Amino acid sequence: PDRRPRRCRQVPPSDGLPQISVVFIFVNEALSVILRSVHSLVNHTPSPLLKEVILVDDNSDNAELKFNLDQYVSKRYPGLVKVVRNSRREGLTRARLQGWKVATAPVVGFFDAHVEFGTGWAEPALERIQEDRRRVVLPAIDNIRFDTFEVQQYASAAHGYSWGLWCMYIAPPQDWLDRGDEAAPIRRNDHTPASDSPATSPRQLTGPQWKQRQGGGPPFLEHPITAGAESCGLTHSAPVLPRLRLQNPGVDFGDVSERLALRQRLKCRSFKWYLENVYPEMRTYNDTLTYGEVRNSKASGYCLDQGAEDDDRAILYPCHGMSSQLVRYSAEGLLQLGPLGSTTFLPDSKCLVDDGRARTPALKKCEDVTRPAQRLWDFAQSGPIVSRDTGRCLEVELSKDASFGLRLVLQRCSGQRWTIRNWIERGRH
Repeated sequence: PDRRPRRCRQVPPSDGLPQISVVFIFVNEALSVILRSVHSLVNHTPSPLLKEVILVDDNSDNAELKFNLDQYVSKRYPGLVKVVRNSRREGLTRARLQGWKVATAPVVGFFDAHVEFGTGWAEPALERIQEDRRRVVLPAIDNIRFDTFEVQQYASAAHGYSWGLWCMYIAPPQDWLDRGDEAAPIRRNDHTPASDSPATSPRQLTGPQWKQRQGGGPPFLEHPITAGAESCGLTHSAPVLPRLRLQNPGVDFGDVSERLALRQRLKCRSFKWYLENVYPEMRTYNDTLTYGEVRNSKASGYCLDQGAEDDDRAILYPCHGMSSQLVRYSAEGLLQLGPLGSTTFLPDSKCLVDDGRARTPALKKCEDVTRPAQRLWDFAQSGPIVSRDTGRCLEVELSKDASFGLRLVLQRCSGQRWTIRNWIERGRH
């Protein structure tokens, strides 16, 4: 069925749209799923616009994807579908680069090989690029259920990302909602080529974005984050996370002089500018002094934990390094527990609170604390955690009634010490 908004069906496509090469990347994908992607692409793309389909096999070991795939596409789509095979596993970005090298159309679209294309998907994407060759365009994405292959329609949304660099849906900007035109394009905050999201890009811009991204570091950091085609990666991020001590600082990430020269040549703006002007919904944590797991000298195998989300009570729990045990201590004196609320569309982590009455600490939304002093603490590495409002210390006591026999309490300081994993400012170790 045609799932497009009604106005999209009423708007005629522009004349003279550029052709597109579509690149699919796969590793050991089911042959039936790959062919579903190709069939839906060919059936729902005007033939004058579809220059070629490029299947990049990133060194699959499934025998069905060798001869059977080659034989089928050569008979069904002679001259239209090309198969590129990597002799070794290259990973997502380098596999996409192999497809880009083969592509001959002025626009290249990159997709995973488990998608289904809807009616009229290509024309509006190509029209956006025809209007401005600097654009990177993302079609609206619906979901395919893994158990039934049923297509589920998703509401229109923009794309953003979290501080963990995970792609996420976010509400469209208010100016788009105010227009009341569901067929209008939504300005997106980013595109993360490492994600499952498809991207359609002018060919001459795609290469410089991904060329030679073969340096070291975590795999998800191999891929530059882009705002349209303008942000050129995470440039000048120091003002956002000042004096952050990188993990494994001794890793040799190679010669990046070419990337720095590209940044200068394209006159890239800073990442701070990007956050302020393109992605203002992203929360920043510039005042962070320290973060990570917090342990007590009396129970070193247990960490401060946010506990159940609906309980609003901090607990001690065996250390596991997951987000519920992420503690952030700010220059203001806030102790926040739990995962960061990366954008203003998500709730932020809660504040540890001493209300002066209860013997155990509470967790509350920072903005909901009636007396701000109740949420402020003094904390130094290997020292006590002291409420600025009451002077009471956050400490641990043995208790048969508590989980794991340990309870968090607020009491007169007895000399217990706390340590946190990461200090950002020097001289605080």
